[in-house]
Amino acid sequence: MFTQQMNFSIAMPAMVNHTALPSQANVSKAGPPTEAPDNRSETPEELKAVAPVYDWNPEIQGILLGALNYGSLFAPIPTGYVAGVFGAKYVVGAGLFISSVLTLFTPLAADTGVTLLIVLRVIQGIAQVMVLTGQFSIWVKWAPPVERSQLITIARSGVLLGSFVILSVGGLVCDTIGWPYVFYIFGGIGCACTLLWFPLVYDDPVNHPFISPAEKEYIVASLVEQGGSPGWSVPLKAMVRSLPLWAILVSAFSIYWRNYIIVSYTPTYINTVLQANFRDSGIMSALPLFVAFPIFILGGQLVGFLLSRKILRLITIRKLFTTIGVLIPTGLHLSLPWVRSSHSTTLALLVLTSVFRNLCEVGALLNMVDIAPRYSAFLKGLSQVFSSLAGAVSPTVSGYFINQDSEYGWRNVFFVAAAVDIVGLVIYLILGRAEVQDWA
Repeated sequence: MFTQQMNFSIAMPAMVNHTALPSQANVSKAGPPTEAPDNRSETPEELKAVAPVYDWNPEIQGILLGALNYGSLFAPIPTGYVAGVFGAKYVVGAGLFISSVLTLFTPLAADTGVTLLIVLRVIQGIAQVMVLTGQFSIWVKWAPPVERSQLITIARSGVLLGSFVILSVGGLVCDTIGWPYVFYIFGGIGCACTLLWFPLVYDDPVNHPFISPAEKEYIVASLVEQGGSPGWSVPLKAMVRSLPLWAILVSAFSIYWRNYIIVSYTPTYINTVLQANFRDSGIMSALPLFVAFPIFILGGQLVGFLLSRKILRLITIRKLFTTIGVLIPTGLHLSLPWVRSSHSTTLALLVLTSVFRNLCEVGALLNMVDIAPRYSAFLKGLSQVFSSLAGAVSPTVSGYFINQDSEYGWRNVFFVAAAVDIVGLVIYLILGRAEVQDWA
């Protein structure tokens, strides 16, 4: 899923005409890249391999990068609701299939025009929400509470693994056979994964035909106290009045504001500010995720260790990890404009940012499973609305700043992200709770 979510960010530097002025109109022009060798020296086969480029200024690029989140502002709530009632198998499987097919058609949409490409990415964003939101209803029925943080982080580490794969391979694909193949390859892999999903996944252990009776009994017994399926009833009024829930939602917005900047603009930052080519920018963008991948899993294991040994209370763990995951990356990001002359220092800061940033995943972003396990899929959908809102706004705002001033634009982007981050952290530290709420 995340290879498909990030492939556009990887392909963007290869898709745009870097000679286009910021004030140029939003028009798409297919043709060989400006920096390409003299066409007269190329063979007919090489000419066919040249991918088209488009005259999209930074502001238009920001809109395209954010479009994946425009249509997903309201989709997560019904998606989480339906997944909570009917189970995640068909909701997640359908979302994976739709997103994969639309990924295959992305190059054709780009050739047709910006408007169609935006529409395609909006629909694709909705399909991806079906996957990212619906999967949480699986963990409520499969993960014993004391093991929940470990199991969710192991599964969610696929976010980092997929991002690492697309960043490390995507630049190479763009540089050799052309950016359209980034969409063809990972769209095709997604379609193949869909064929594995439906026969192998079951909504709960009771109906699973392969696990042992002992494992089935252990899982079912551990989940007795959290209550059964929520059914059709959802206590909306109580949720609206729940301050701990609002703390999680505001935190999701502030955390994902910076996360979407990292996801959308790291390849562009490395390509434009550090002047790296497509291949090197992909590898440099992938390195932080490669380092963060094992750290992310270890973070979940650490939460389980601290909780099982009763070293810290659950809410203390959530707030501690969130604080570290916000403050350290904020400071590192604010330092980036001052060290851009050094590639190694910039890369080190990006690696450390990614490592510490992922601690938020086992902090505030996992907190809804604590306060309302039986409604976790619905609440994950609600949280995803705030995350998607941040994802729709932050790349667009960032594109505006960069378009206005290429030298100081990045500094303004990081300052705004820092302000949003700090506000969200303060609200979470004051209002965050980890006890199951009365309405749940």
